[in-house]
Amino acid sequence: MTDLWITLLPLAIGSAVLPTQMIVTSVLMRSSLGKAAAWIAGMAGLRLLQGVLFGLVFAEARSHATSPERPGILAGGLLLAIAVLFYSTALRQAIAGDDAADKTAPKWLSRVVSMPVLAAFGAGAAYVAFSPEKWVFTLTAIGAISDASLTTGAAVLTFVAFVALTVSSSVAVFAFATFYRERAEAVFARVGSWFERRARIVTVLLGATFGTWFLVKALSALGLGWVANG
Repeated sequence: MTDLWITLLPLAIGSAVLPTQMIVTSVLMRSSLGKAAAWIAGMAGLRLLQGVLFGLVFAEARSHATSPERPGILAGGLLLAIAVLFYSTALRQAIAGDDAADKTAPKWLSRVVSMPVLAAFGAGAAYVAFSPEKWVFTLTAIGAISDASLTTGAAVLTFVAFVALTVSSSVAVFAFATFYRERAEAVFARVGSWFERRARIVTVLLGATFGTWFLVKALSALGLGWVANG
């Protein structure tokens, strides 16, 4: 179980620390607690649906595998894809201009305040559904849980815990804004201003760090740990 969470935690953290979901949560909080809750529920709900659908697929594939090495190859390939995604994001930001953050900002951010609750839920689900990175993160988590050969109950609880961690930053924003509403707007403004000034370097550092981590994990899963170890 420890080895499993060594794989799952970076996946969950990599999903949770992305600023867009926290920014949208804080923007929606200014309009309605219900909209912000729906946005978070949409993200979590889509991941849970992915877990149900692909968990069954992975379990079926594993039961018909003729070689015990296949799960490792699948997990290694997904981890390698994540490493490439992180490295490419870091490289793109490293060579981008100073206005990169403005260009990558979601165009619909200015309209989220006026979204009804149902649209906020749909936006949360779409945010996950149309992000290749998040698909790879979730599929890798599902594959890792499947490879761990847990009982059905333990596997379900582990995946639910993983999903909860992926939205933990947004839940933290939601909780803070709920209990400290008067202070929240000023804090969010300062944090947002800090991130705008340092968005590129933060993205490059996170991309390089997580990319290296997942590259090492991928090489290990593919039986090439000796490469990572020199």
